[in-house]
Amino acid sequence: MSATEPIGTVEAGGGAVRGVPDGAVTAFRGVPYAASPVGRLRLRPPAGHPGWPDVRDGSAPGPAVPQRPSRLENVMGPREPDWSEQDCLTLNIWTPSDALGGRAHPPRPVLLWLHGGGFSSGSGGWDWYDGARLAAAGGIVVVTANYRLGAFGYLWLPEIGAGNLGCLDQAAALRWVHTHIGAFGGDPERITVGGQSAGAYSALALALDPTTGPMVRRVIAQSGPWGMAPQPQRDADAAAAHYLGLLGLSREQDVGTALRRLPAADLIAAYARLAADLARPGDLAPPLYPVLGGAGMPDAWPHALAQGRLAGKRVLLGRTEDEVSAFTGRTDAAATEEWFGAGVTQIARSCAEHGEPAYVYRFARTSSAAPGLGATHCSDLPFAFDALDAYPDAPMLGPVDEADRALARRLSGALAGFVASGDPGWPAHGAGPDAHVERFGGVRTHR
Repeated sequence: MSATEPIGTVEAGGGAVRGVPDGAVTAFRGVPYAASPVGRLRLRPPAGHPGWPDVRDGSAPGPAVPQRPSRLENVMGPREPDWSEQDCLTLNIWTPSDALGGRAHPPRPVLLWLHGGGFSSGSGGWDWYDGARLAAAGGIVVVTANYRLGAFGYLWLPEIGAGNLGCLDQAAALRWVHTHIGAFGGDPERITVGGQSAGAYSALALALDPTTGPMVRRVIAQSGPWGMAPQPQRDADAAAAHYLGLLGLSREQDVGTALRRLPAADLIAAYARLAADLARPGDLAPPLYPVLGGAGMPDAWPHALAQGRLAGKRVLLGRTEDEVSAFTGRTDAAATEEWFGAGVTQIARSCAEHGEPAYVYRFARTSSAAPGLGATHCSDLPFAFDALDAYPDAPMLGPVDEADRALARRLSGALAGFVASGDPGWPAHGAGPDAHVERFGGVRTHR
């Protein structure tokens, strides 16, 4: 930043960005970290952004990446489609205003957040993930990221450059933050990667991958689908062949050129058909997701944990009481334990055995609008970001009162505190049978 630029303007990456004051923080939305994945760049690894000559307006987020509606709209509420391939690989940054202009001494800890959505939906630019309150709660810098989803991000066609592209986008976002966050008052040596559901799975992968792990100081992983092993390459090959068949294509032709010429809407529609064709009762995995041995996923997380790759990194793990009800419509303790709970315990115990504190919470607040769901998957998200008003039509949340707002301040404060200091405010989990699990909320079936 030059001496002549206003405090709310930051020079980083490809040019200058003008932020917008939001209470005690300043928001810089829609900041590109990679080139638009369009035309010849579709279904290729992320490329550097060419930059922009004028000051970029940071008042609005960029569009979501191409996607179909979320399969969890029935619990989270609907979202208006806002996707575009153009300008979709962006970040949104919230930083304490007094950290700008070189005034942060020392620079502030950073949270890079990856949204969930089953590797097929979501956007870091949605108000669900507005980082203003979280940044203010801990005096931290909060960054949310978009990454490619569905066939655009996880179609397995290495021969055309397509292989775990969503993982590569996440890694590119992390590298951008590590390189440029100092201009926003952030500390590149104190980066926490965090996420929920698919974002939690991805955050842990970034911390465990030898190519990105050195940039990660801490990890927040909420409701990770730990019972879902990375997709084997043979299954990814079969899914890719099925997907190409739905488009009338095959690997015997120049599929790269064909896929890059098709309208994005056609690729989305084919993914919807693929998901329907490959759906299996009781299987929560999407049809396309990170492939074992591909970029960002050199091995499965249990093996990487056993190798001690989380050494020096503190971890905060969360889950809800009734995760699977969002997918099945009913509570099922055994399935929740299989897909979500057992992995939390395994990760926490592994950390303890390697001498690193791990902190665990369980979220149990139930919506009066949908008591049969219990505390379902995603139900802690409005509280984690202290963003209850961003979910007006979400059955998983329902009506809120002052007790709910206090619960949101408590959970978001714990997450911000962990990013800032490595301690969310409760005892570490440990490796024994009496290991501590912090509880947030309780069953509330009426008001």
